[in-house]
Amino acid sequence: ALYNAFGQRSVATIYNDLNQYSVIMEWAPRFQQSPIVLKDLYVPSTLNTTTTASGQSVTTSVAANTDAATGTSTVTSANPALRTASTGQALAARTTPMVPLAAFSQLAERQVPSSISHDGGELASTVSFNLAEGVPLAEGQRLVKQAENDIGMPVNVRGSFAGTARAAQDSNSQQLVLIGAAILVIYIVLGILYESLIHPITVLTTLPSAGVGAVLALLLFRMELSIMALIGLFLLIGIVKKNAIMIIDFALDAQRSRGLTALEAVREASLLRFRPILMTTLAAALGALPLAIGFGQGSELRQPLGITIIGGLIASQFLTLLTVPVVYVVLDKLRRPTSNEKQLARAPEAST
Repeated sequence: ALYNAFGQRSVATIYNDLNQYSVIMEWAPRFQQSPIVLKDLYVPSTLNTTTTASGQSVTTSVAANTDAATGTSTVTSANPALRTASTGQALAARTTPMVPLAAFSQLAERQVPSSISHDGGELASTVSFNLAEGVPLAEGQRLVKQAENDIGMPVNVRGSFAGTARAAQDSNSQQLVLIGAAILVIYIVLGILYESLIHPITVLTTLPSAGVGAVLALLLFRMELSIMALIGLFLLIGIVKKNAIMIIDFALDAQRSRGLTALEAVREASLLRFRPILMTTLAAALGALPLAIGFGQGSELRQPLGITIIGGLIASQFLTLLTVPVVYVVLDKLRRPTSNEKQLARAPEAST
């Protein structure tokens, strides 16, 4: 009844050649100006009554039988004129009594919220908080949880983060999964490219140094591992591994085409590829420098991205030329030589 009166229920649609119009059922606007009109609102009761369908002024005798189990009342008529021709039973019509809303409720005026928020079908209230300068979001979330435990809220009251805090919480829980999936894809692609299961591991050994450099740079500038910093880590995975790829690609080609040993091939590759590696690293670092310095509006959002890239590139540049040759020589002992390499290795013996 309340929804029919104030809910603007759509009961029908009128169509014409050009438009369609919804028919809305509601109280007239003049009856919606004051809550006093609720006293005049009638709602159906749960009691169903069956009465005789008699529209004539005749003298009849009736007998009322009440079923206590169902709460219904049946009234039958003894007038033969009001009985059906087929069964001889009394004609009857079931009606639903209407009860005024004021009969079982009270109307009171008091201050209440203008709107009630819900989350997942449950009552919800949002409490916002701001972070002090230099305090990371993870620390703010920890303090909020600690305050929630200190209050001692009832068991039927639950607290959860929303908005940016919820997004950061979800991203933190998925960071390791995303990084692991990216590394797995890189390993599969490099394994197909090099036709080897060993040397893709050599390329992946450059990633820890880049990750350590990125984290140290964030700690140095007192920044948290935010979503933008995570994006910077993914960029580092693509930028840093190209250093190892340039060395390994040249070394493998030298071994397979010229029959050089692993030590000779990786040494020559490191010398010849040093300049391209340095140039590409400097180009990427200088490109991220404006992000790290922070120009323009919203620079505080972009700074973690630039600092992560520059820190990872600096660390990987110093460590790549040291770790990649060593790992290459060690892992090459586990690799099975190709048929072409075996022929090139036997060629000097045959010539002597």
